[in-house]
Amino acid sequence: MKTKNSITYHPIGIFRSSYHPNTGAPRQGILYPENRGIIELFEHYTQALETLDMFERIIVLFHFDRVQGWDANVNPPESSHNHHFGLFSTRSPRRPNPIGMTNVKLEKIEGGKLFVSGIDAFDGTPILDIKPYLPSVDCVSSQQNEDAEAYLGHHDEDYIDDPAFYM
Repeated sequence: MKTKNSITYHPIGIFRSSYHPNTGAPRQGILYPENRGIIELFEHYTQALETLDMFERIIVLFHFDRVQGWDANVNPPESSHNHHFGLFSTRSPRRPNPIGMTNVKLEKIEGGKLFVSGIDAFDGTPILDIKPYLPSVDCVSSQQNEDAEAYLGHHDEDYIDDPAFYM
């Protein structure tokens, strides 16, 4: 039932990768540039790819379609600190609106297929949007954020391979 506050999104394509809940996926794909995959765009959207090949990197917004529920506080797997974090200070997939974001390298475009590297999404994950990565606005250097990232240990394991993490 739609209400005044409803928001409806429709996928524009899907990720194709070798990852699934039993194998896990990299916590941040950009740290694993050798991980390759394909974004299969639905035919209706392929004209929107014009000039995207000018960019080396793209930001992909996707739906964590295998996630169930969320918690206000989380304890990321293998966290360097044995305490809970506020959800919004993490990139946990278990969110009120399970929207993911990844920064991938665009290797090439063939038809409606985008060949990308540095991926961190499961095979079949619905794609919501694609945007060019613009260093002038997407890369803000902040010592405070770098210090928080180091303190919280946001890059302390290679793969999240516990399917319960998504449920």
